[in-house]
Amino acid sequence: MMIIIFITLFQYVAADCEAESTDSCHNKHKALPLKIIAIFSILVTSMIGISLPLMTRSIPVLSPENDLFIIVKCFAGGIILGTGFMHVLPDSFDMLWSDCLEKKPWHEFSFSGFVAMFSAIITLMVDSMATSFYSKKFKSGVTPELAINGGTHQIEMVEASSNINGGHSHGHHHHHHPQDQEHSQLLRYRVVAMVLELGIVVHSVVIGLSLGASNNTCTIKGLVAALCFHQMFEGMGLGGCILQAEYKTLKKVIMVFFFSVTTPFGIAIGIAMSTTYKENSPSALITVGLLNASSAGLLIYMALVDLLAADFMGPRLQNNLKLQIKSYVAVFLGAGGMSLMAKWA
Repeated sequence: MMIIIFITLFQYVAADCEAESTDSCHNKHKALPLKIIAIFSILVTSMIGISLPLMTRSIPVLSPENDLFIIVKCFAGGIILGTGFMHVLPDSFDMLWSDCLEKKPWHEFSFSGFVAMFSAIITLMVDSMATSFYSKKFKSGVTPELAINGGTHQIEMVEASSNINGGHSHGHHHHHHPQDQEHSQLLRYRVVAMVLELGIVVHSVVIGLSLGASNNTCTIKGLVAALCFHQMFEGMGLGGCILQAEYKTLKKVIMVFFFSVTTPFGIAIGIAMSTTYKENSPSALITVGLLNASSAGLLIYMALVDLLAADFMGPRLQNNLKLQIKSYVAVFLGAGGMSLMAKWA
């Protein structure tokens, strides 16, 4: 909604910037069918990508206990990292350093880097505080329903047993530690899934808006292919996090829905506003540029800290050098694939 408000309020377009949209590639009538195709193709690939990890009961090879799950998750982490570094952040630099903006202050300070840096710090703060908040609520027994989700009844039973038997006695302490540790990890998975979904939704709407408002047929075709690839594997990364968070079915459906529809929704908004929205207007460049910078910081943090570092520093990969090497190869392939896509999108 912020994007729409900003763009509606400021309709001034610099004359030299508007001249950029007069080449032969700009054709509104030819661009519209490509955008309609983009809505449906991106919707389908998004749904497939995020749903695949959630179907592991019917596809045992993709089960979290299987090594392939870790490798695919690392590949998706590389995709998200490449998206932040090679697509979202460079776009922000291009927009905020555009000749369509006044040199003061936009050309005198690196707003993109500044906003991305603080976005990463704020994401760290939200990540840390949310984990601490939920952990304290669990320890105080305020959220026993969390222990019911996804087959964690045993934790709740152990907790109830400890209360009946005076569970604070030192003699029984060692029996509860593994369950507490397991539940703490579950809380982390849930915080990671929620924060990652938030970041992906924000930048997906921005990407969709830009595509929907553009009438450049020369770039739309390549952009649609790149976005389908991007949404497929970014969805697999998010789907893996949702699976590990062991949410109830309703919450899974809601998260799948929002991930799947945000980019098509952004495209639809862009199509509706294509007559008034000027992608080279100062208001659009500033608004989208700052949103891209904040999304980049969030995505880079989530990819490195919550997805990749959490797995690579965990006992499973630390105790298996062969799996660790395969996972590194997967990260490089994912990041490299998104870097290659930057040539067309």
